[in-house]
Amino acid sequence: MDDVSTATGSGGPRRWAAIALGILLALIGLALFAGGAWLAALGGSIYYLLAGLAVGVSGILIARGRVAGIALYTLAFLATVAWALWESGLDGWALVPRIVGPAVLMVLVILVAPLMQRRPFGWAGAGALAAGCLALVAGGFFLVAQAGERTTRPLPRADFAAAGGFQAAGSEWRAYGGTADAQRYSTLAQITPDNVGRLERAWVAHTGDLPADMNDNSYGAETTPLKIGDTLYLCSATNILIALDAASGRERWRHDPGVSDDWIPYTAACRGVAYHEASEGDPDAPCARRIIEGTLDARIVAVDARTGRPCLDFGDGGSVDITEGMGPVVPGMVSITSPPVVVRGNIVTGHQVLDGQKLDAPSGVIQAFDAVTGELAWAWDLGAPDRQGRPEGDATYTRGTPNMWTMASADEELGLVYLPMGNSAGDYWSGARSAAENEYATALVALDAETGRPRWHFQTVHKDVWDYDLGSQPTLIDLPGGIPAVVLASKQGDIYILDRRDGRLISRAEERPVAQGGVEPEERAATQPFSLFHTLAQPRLEERDMWGMSPLDQLACRIQFRRAAYDGMYTPPTADRRWVQYPGYNGGSDWGGIAIDPRHGVIVANYNDMPNYNRLVPRAEANEKGWAPRGEARGGAMSGGAEGAGDPQMGAPYAIDVNAGWRLPFTGLLCKEPPYGGIRAIDLRTGETIWDRPFGTARRNGPFGIPSMLPLDIGTPNNGGSVVTASGLIFIAAATDNLFRAIDLRTGETLWQDVLPAGGQATPMTYEANGRQYVVIMAGGHHFMETPVGDELVAYALPRE
Repeated sequence: MDDVSTATGSGGPRRWAAIALGILLALIGLALFAGGAWLAALGGSIYYLLAGLAVGVSGILIARGRVAGIALYTLAFLATVAWALWESGLDGWALVPRIVGPAVLMVLVILVAPLMQRRPFGWAGAGALAAGCLALVAGGFFLVAQAGERTTRPLPRADFAAAGGFQAAGSEWRAYGGTADAQRYSTLAQITPDNVGRLERAWVAHTGDLPADMNDNSYGAETTPLKIGDTLYLCSATNILIALDAASGRERWRHDPGVSDDWIPYTAACRGVAYHEASEGDPDAPCARRIIEGTLDARIVAVDARTGRPCLDFGDGGSVDITEGMGPVVPGMVSITSPPVVVRGNIVTGHQVLDGQKLDAPSGVIQAFDAVTGELAWAWDLGAPDRQGRPEGDATYTRGTPNMWTMASADEELGLVYLPMGNSAGDYWSGARSAAENEYATALVALDAETGRPRWHFQTVHKDVWDYDLGSQPTLIDLPGGIPAVVLASKQGDIYILDRRDGRLISRAEERPVAQGGVEPEERAATQPFSLFHTLAQPRLEERDMWGMSPLDQLACRIQFRRAAYDGMYTPPTADRRWVQYPGYNGGSDWGGIAIDPRHGVIVANYNDMPNYNRLVPRAEANEKGWAPRGEARGGAMSGGAEGAGDPQMGAPYAIDVNAGWRLPFTGLLCKEPPYGGIRAIDLRTGETIWDRPFGTARRNGPFGIPSMLPLDIGTPNNGGSVVTASGLIFIAAATDNLFRAIDLRTGETLWQDVLPAGGQATPMTYEANGRQYVVIMAGGHHFMETPVGDELVAYALPRE
């Protein structure tokens, strides 16, 4: 008779409890030992091999009723705690997978100890020890809760720009970024840090075009409304134009331009509209004031701001087709997702070209149309720099060239439009690109607003094969001394300050050597630019940065890390194995951009901090998988996952497979430890960090897609920007926890928050109506962020007196 049966009676349920726990420990130990041996063979930590051996043996002993199993597991647990503290210090999130799971098992081991024949203690002692172990787990969670604490520097003096010496939004919000300068700053100060806790919903409006399938990941309203006069103007996810009473949210008119579902790409998005007002003539004439929208089926639409009726003098009955001259365009390949910019009487627009489909994709040509007539004013085709109009005959705009899918900015006085350019078609292969593409791709390009001729450009990545296209709208600000500057944030996290007249660098940067090799080593640039002013990028990844729910999935991530190619930010793409891209293509800073307080000279930047786990897929293998461009016979390359997860890149030797965020397939957790996103205040004078916080709670995140509902600042992925007000408040949603926040500009502390009815992946705006300040955010959801779909525009204000 073994020890357990002697202590509890043969066949008793307690005996089986000890046996079951022993078997569980033995299986966990076997998995840790096998995976640990693999990791050690790859040059990784030997902890898992040793821990697996100890846990497995302790399980066998406990199943046999031997008290030595209790002692062995206790020693293994204490060694695990010591190893975790040695490897991670007091980083709460890093300790979670290292300690929490083993601590839970320690509690179970303690509770079966009285079942051993030579039991070390009785039931009372077991209960006390188990409670102590649980207290250790609770203490770990306390450390997690404190993980958001950061050093805070004093806010700079409010003398960066003289009062009234800068453009700023006030009672109105006349452009996507508040004004043409795109600072996302408002002079309004009715809502303050002292009273923001009283903020309440004033009204909610619905766009009314939710998809029939609420799990449809092609839908995601990201609009930031304009406020002109007493009216808000916005676009829905399917391009319905809507005008609302700014004080009540009541609908005044709507115009549906009739976009077919065939033209909705992998994500339906309309981020905003533009406004144009005639400089002469009767201001009350039809279409003297007009709302301008780019559509998902690649049109520019103009409607009367008062009535919503099409401006019949604009183009063909109120719209122009931007695909004219592009050659073959299948539905969904070309779409306008961001608002155009109006400068010097021209509507300047870029467009999205669906990523990853083929090298012979439609052109990324930039076009300008007369804001009144809709006639083509000019076209900048970087492959045909001497041509300003449309191609003649059977010729087309140069196909496959870099596009600009995000928001441009413009300086009316200088007559320049600033274009954050994307990459050439086939983001992850560069061998077929022209010299002009290599010059202008992933660069800020300043064009003459009246002729379309390039004035200057500044490139942030040389021969980009990482999808590091510029997503953030450039922000214009006059520096002390009257120097006109443009602030540019990149997906890598670098922030540059340039003279917007000539592109000269005002902040410092340097070219640094980067990793070489990959599938086309002759194409890799020897150096890449790095900002010396400020970067949101984090230190390079190490094996110890891998994460998970438990030691087992952390072990799996460590093995993946060791198997992959990784040599810093610009690790060349590989096909024989995966490579780690860090940060991934969603940031640093993406289309939400930055906000600037021009009085204090403070940049507010929310950012992402996630890697991608990529592999170039040889053409034959991609063909076997059926990956083909959108609209071709074998079906689209859209896999239903994130961008790049099975894109064919037809015409290149390789397709691309991106594991965006680097997730484990079973639990769905990310392989890198938190935080996955943050928000930071930066001194514009010096580039120093004022404060930095993880941004986003764990309330909607958890293993297997189950929300944890924990209010802990884990720092989540985020898309959408912020607004700063003169009272010292930052308003932002963006994170995956569906919260809309007011943050103290001085400290980064959240002063107020509200749960949105859907994902808030949009940039808010603020305005005044009837003496009352409102803050508005679109809750529409986002496919990549995996937030709930919605159609609510939510307005907040202080209670009426």
